[in-house]
Amino acid sequence: MPDPTRPPPELQASQPERGPAAASAAPGPQLQSVLIARRPGGRQLAVIDGAIVPLGGKVDGAVLVEVRERAVVLQRGKHKQVLKLVSSGLDKAQEP
Repeated sequence: MPDPTRPPPELQASQPERGPAAASAAPGPQLQSVLIARRPGGRQLAVIDGAIVPLGGKVDGAVLVEVRERAVVLQRGKHKQVLKLVSSGLDKAQEP
């Protein structure tokens, strides 16, 4: 008997696979959260791949050089990489 909670086959084919294999095929570090203190000079942190990284901290050999409201910048040598915060979908929810 088919699972009634499973999406129709035509939707499954168009969506990327999720699971351990998909997670290991991720193109690089993933930004999960940011924390920016309100007061000037306050702490700035990012949660990247489950690890809390302070401004100036390292993740996978790259240095966290900038924390923005919805993104961070990692620098590895001369190369900079911008990680954008992934939306949870909750911000798209409509209010009643």
